[in-house]
Amino acid sequence: MKDHQRLFGLALACAGLLALSGCVSSSTSRVTVQEGVKFSKGRELDDLVKAYEAQALTRSEYEELRQVVMKRPN
Repeated sequence: MKDHQRLFGLALACAGLLALSGCVSSSTSRVTVQEGVKFSKGRELDDLVKAYEAQALTRSEYEELRQVVMKRPN
């Protein structure tokens, strides 16, 4: 059962990141998160790593988004 939950969580994270990647143009990487939705940097970075490992992001997209997350205040 835990494996199914982990797989579902990974699939959900990848789907979310894919949806966000459609909102990001190649010239600027700005990710807009709705005000009511708050994620920790650690959670966002974990999701980015998972998306990169699932080949949903290129290395350059991963690095760009990682820098955006790291520059945000805690």
